[in-house]
This record gives sequence, C-alpha cells and structure tokens, in this order.
Amino acid sequence: MTSLPDIIQAHAAGLPEGAVLTAKALLHLGNRAAVDQALGRLTRAGSLLRVGRGAYVAPVSGRFGSHPPEPIKVVEDWARQFGETVLPHGGLSANRLGLTTQVPVQSIFLTSGRSRQLKVGKLKVELRHAPPRTLALGRSRAGEIVRALEWLGREHAGEAVVRMAGTLSAAEKQELLGARPLMPGWLSDQVSRAVGRG
Repeated sequence: MTSLPDIIQAHAAGLPEGAVLTAKALLHLGNRAAVDQALGRLTRAGSLLRVGRGAYVAPVSGRFGSHPPEPIKVVEDWARQFGETVLPHGGLSANRLGLTTQVPVQSIFLTSGRSRQLKVGKLKVELRHAPPRTLALGRSRAGEIVRALEWLGREHAGEAVVRMAGTLSAAEKQELLGARPLMPGWLSDQVSRAVGRG
C-alpha cells in the first residue's frame, strides 16, 4: 500500500514549476493531522519547500541538483489559486521602464489580498496589499506606468511622466488619460499636463 507522503510527493512532482500545494487541497487523501504530518515529513526530507502557512511547492530538479522554483511562478500560481490580483511593485515597474536604475533588493509584489510574506527557498517574497485603483489597469503598459509613477512620488513623477509621454502610442496615451480618475489627484494633474488635457 502506497504511503500518504509518497502519494503527495508523486502528485507534487506532476505539477508545473512553482505550483502551490495546499494542505486544504489534500484533505481528500486523509484527515488534516495525517496530511500535515505527511507534508512535514516531506519538507524535512527536502522533497517539498514550505512557502507559507499550509502552502508548499516542489523544488526543481536540474543538472546541478535541486533548487527552489522561480518566485514569480510561485506568486502567479498563488494569485490564481486564491483569486487575487498580483502585480509587480512600482519600483520594479520604474526600473523596467527606465525611470530608475535602482533594482529592488527585495522581491515585492502588490496584491488585492492581504499583506503576507512567502518564503521561496532562502528568498523572502513580500505580497503587499494595494488599493483597487493601483491594480485596476493590470499588466497593461499604462498600468505599469501608473504604478511606477506612484512609486516615484510627487517630487519625481512629473519629470518621469514628461519623459514617458514621448514614448507612448496614441492608444497608450488614451488609456493613461482614461485612468486619471483612478490616480491620486497630484498624479492625475501631472499626467494631464504631460500627456493631454482633461
């Protein structure tokens, strides 16, 4: 008879990289105490990595041994499973858009859910709650620009939005202008001046 840890390990091995395995999702295999015990045993053996309370991922096997999955894959699967919107932090958006040379030291993502910290191997990943208006434009370029400008703040966003305005297509300008009701007043004013008139 196959043991519960073996069943869970086989199931985890068949999941895509970064897929989050929750204790709650395994309760059809046994009671909570038995599932928790099996997950604990697999974690101690290195067959699973605990990323948060009751949540685990399988390490990735490669030529040089096993290593944690890519944090972004864990975060994206977490968001899918728990029905949250999760987007890159404004500092990362600002870096990707060339508005800052700073590279965020910590892995921070904005979420529609509650703030929490995940651990992917030795890396700590912060999910920071953000208001709906910050997440409203999703992964669009306009959404990334808004998050970057909010992160830069009132003092630096004005110059940045002027620089960005020249790189935007007509459609992106319209999307950014249409998003002004979602922006803080100071940012809406700066976008109006740099991109178009309200």
